[in-house]
Amino acid sequence: MNIALVSYEFINNDLSFNIKQIEKAFRAVSDKADLLCFGETFLQGFDSLSWNYDRDKKIALSQDNRIIRNLCALTVQYDTDLLFGYLELFEDKIYSSCMLIEKGEIVHNYRRITKGWKDTELADEHYAEGTDTAPFAYQGKELQIALCGDLWDEPKRFKTEGLLIWPVYVNFSEEEWQDEIKEYALQTKAVAKNTVMINSLSKDPVSVGGAFVFEDGEPVNEPIYDVENILIIGYNDLSDYRNEEETIME
Repeated sequence: MNIALVSYEFINNDLSFNIKQIEKAFRAVSDKADLLCFGETFLQGFDSLSWNYDRDKKIALSQDNRIIRNLCALTVQYDTDLLFGYLELFEDKIYSSCMLIEKGEIVHNYRRITKGWKDTELADEHYAEGTDTAPFAYQGKELQIALCGDLWDEPKRFKTEGLLIWPVYVNFSEEEWQDEIKEYALQTKAVAKNTVMINSLSKDPVSVGGAFVFEDGEPVNEPIYDVENILIIGYNDLSDYRNEEETIME
C-alpha cells in the first residue's frame, strides 16, 4: 500500500479552490498511490469559521452533503482513496473532523476530541468535540487518526500498534520547524512506532506546510517547506513502511 502525504495550499472559505487542489493531487499520483492524505480542515480551511453558528452552519458540511458525495465519486474515478480534514455539521453541532473515503464509500469519520481547534471564548455549545479514539482497519492494516492538539493533550488515547496518521495545521516558519520537528516526533514515541504527519500550506496566515515521517519518536525524512509537494511512502508491513519513497513537486 502506498500512501501519499499531500502538502498543498488551501484558501479559507474557498471550497472551489480547495476541491480543485484535491483533484490536482489525484491526478498527480495517478497509479502511484492507494491513499491520499490531506491536513487538518483542508476542505474549508482552518480559519474559515466566524464562531457565529447561523453563519458557520452554512460552512460546515454534513456527511450526506453533495460536495462530500462528489469527493466520494472522485475516489472511484481516480481509483485512489482519500483522507482529509474538514468542518463537519452533524445535527446542530460543528466538529473538526477527518474523513476516510474508500472506493466511493465513507468508511471512517473521526471527530477531534480536544478543544484547540476553536476559539473557546467565542464558541458556544454548537462547536463540539468527539469522544471515540478507537483505531480502525483499512486494507487489512490498523490505522489511527489524531488531529493536531489531540496528541499533545490526550496522547494516551491514541496508542496503536498500527500506523498513526496525524493531520495538523501549524504556522511555524521553516526556521522554527528545525527545532519543533524534534518535539513533534518525540510526542509520537509513546503512541505509535510509525507516524505520518501532514501540514497544509496557506498564505493568510502563513504556513509553510510539510509532510513528515516519524519512527520510534525520531524524524526520518527531510520535509520540504513552502512548496506544494506530495510525499509517497510504502506501507507494506509494520517493520518496513519506507520501502518506497517519492516526492512529487508542484
